[in-house]
Amino acid sequence: MREKIVPVEVTPEMMNLLERCKKNKTIDPSLYSKYDVKRGLRDINGKGVLAGLTEIGEIHAYNTLPDGSSEPCDGKLYYHGYDVEDLIRGFIKDDRFGFEEVTYLLMFGELPNTTQLDKFKKTLEKLRTIPASFVRDIIMQAPSKDMMNALSRSVLTLYAYDDKADDISLPNVLRQCLQLIAQFPLLAVYGYQAHKYYHENESFIVHAPQPGLSTAENILYMLRSDSKYTDLEAKILDMALILHAEHGGGNNSTFTTHVVTSSGTDTYSTVAASLGALKGPKHGGANIKVTQMFEDMKEKISDWDDDSEVENYLKALLNKEAFDKSGLIYGMGHAVYSLSDPRANVFKSFVERLSKAKGREDEFKLYSKVEKLAPEVIAKERKMYKGVSANVDFYSGFVYSMLDLPMALYTPMFAVARIAGWSAHRIEELVNPGKIIRPAYKNVAEHKKYIPLEER
Repeated sequence: MREKIVPVEVTPEMMNLLERCKKNKTIDPSLYSKYDVKRGLRDINGKGVLAGLTEIGEIHAYNTLPDGSSEPCDGKLYYHGYDVEDLIRGFIKDDRFGFEEVTYLLMFGELPNTTQLDKFKKTLEKLRTIPASFVRDIIMQAPSKDMMNALSRSVLTLYAYDDKADDISLPNVLRQCLQLIAQFPLLAVYGYQAHKYYHENESFIVHAPQPGLSTAENILYMLRSDSKYTDLEAKILDMALILHAEHGGGNNSTFTTHVVTSSGTDTYSTVAASLGALKGPKHGGANIKVTQMFEDMKEKISDWDDDSEVENYLKALLNKEAFDKSGLIYGMGHAVYSLSDPRANVFKSFVERLSKAKGREDEFKLYSKVEKLAPEVIAKERKMYKGVSANVDFYSGFVYSMLDLPMALYTPMFAVARIAGWSAHRIEELVNPGKIIRPAYKNVAEHKKYIPLEER
């Protein structure tokens, strides 16, 4: 049994220090308007401050009018200029998996032909391995209760296994990125298996990834004790990976990738920083909150078909009277999208198919009802500066639940997808070297004269 660090209790003296800290660090909210500070690096309507240029991903949420003003429109998402909805339609038409092809597109800027795609898949297959000693000495030792922290630790430790860890030449960084893309499913699934063994007293099962299987298929193959899955399950997980792979350069974790890369540091440190950003409940952890919110909702609402009862629960959420009392309806609204999130729109029809296959149609109807009613309730209860619609997290947690993925892996699955986008943006930052990213913060504290210690 490993020794644990016992947390020191918070003492009255610590609380006194905290009060002084809060008193001397609380900034008058009116100053943000006075100095035209864009909090969150975006304006009140959600439009982001322009901080860089990219060719990798584009979010289109507004149309520019002839007079220079803008108006909200249905959201669109493009990967290197290709509409994601068109890409997915192509994969569905051909009845094939698409995440590997999307990864190629994000990394190299063009759609591969059949030969290029086959070679790329074989490259990922060769790289889809980690040393047996790594599983034994790192993943199985002191497993974290949080899978994102476990994933970050694994990534940072891989630095020690790389003889060229600090080499940031483009060929080496490409090699590192492709390795991490291939390894992330293993790190996530094996990390969970160790967590399950140590913290839930269940068997430790390790299935090696199989050649010829897609990333989505291998995740299900490695995760499940019997390694069995349906084609529908694998195709919908593949779609989830595609929709989460990239979201422009301004989202929190990808912007972190650019910021940290601009400092000249190594790939492992950069990816670990991006994982830390993604972990937050306002970013990659949001689908867990959506799932937990719906579990509470299903317990509290007696008739899921009753609009008024659902509305009352949603009002209670906004008034901090229900669930976690945060005042939020999780899964509704987005920092950029206004009228609709294209990822949620794509997901919805396939979520319905999966709900029928899993016998969970009633839950899908409840999700659809909340998606319809929540914007109306928010409009009545809150002052709104832009439209509110369901975002991708609204349905992704439900999908993972129907795929029998443990909740501990919800955010790591986001990372398994987004490592493709992070890798593309890291290389883009290195290909177009510039200054270290350093935005300005205006100091609003008064200058003070030094007071000797004995006079304080």
